[in-house]
Amino acid sequence: MADDKDKKATKKTAAKKESKAKKAPAKKAEAKKGGEKKAAKKPAAKKESKAKGKEKKAEAKDKKASKAKTPAKKAAAKKEPKKPAAPPVVKAKARYVRIAPRKARLIADQVRGMDIESARALLQFSPRGAAHPIHKLINSAAANAENNHDLIGDEMRVASITVDEGPTLRRFRPRAMGRATPINKRTSHIAVALTPVED
Repeated sequence: MADDKDKKATKKTAAKKESKAKKAPAKKAEAKKGGEKKAAKKPAAKKESKAKGKEKKAEAKDKKASKAKTPAKKAAAKKEPKKPAAPPVVKAKARYVRIAPRKARLIADQVRGMDIESARALLQFSPRGAAHPIHKLINSAAANAENNHDLIGDEMRVASITVDEGPTLRRFRPRAMGRATPINKRTSHIAVALTPVED
């Protein structure tokens, strides 16, 4: 009985060894196939990476070419004649001037665009109340031109003069039968810009 059991056990182990021997070449073949597949994948990946590298190199060349063109453009821009520099503008402001903007604009319209000497003459002999503060403002702008910009004050002209409305002071006046009527004391913000007279 024991001999029969030993024979059966040896038969089983032999069968197992045979089946393992049969499976081992199949596994090796599968491993080889898998390796071939991986090897096939690797060259494809390499080809893709090479293609990307070539694209990047082409882009870099295009950028270099565009950079090479820019100095030519700069040279062309340098050859063009330079525009004459804009004449300096000298400004002065008078704020909260106690005169109505409507009255001040009448004088400002007369002075706008005139050279300083003729504007001073007109303002000096004008009967209107707004002439005095505008005259002082133009003199202040001429002094700014001399001190701040090294220009000749008498060789300037009034490029622009604007009169804007400032805050209104509200007052009341007593009237008949216990009434009160409003009085609006208007103020102005006056701005002057002078430029040198063109020869």
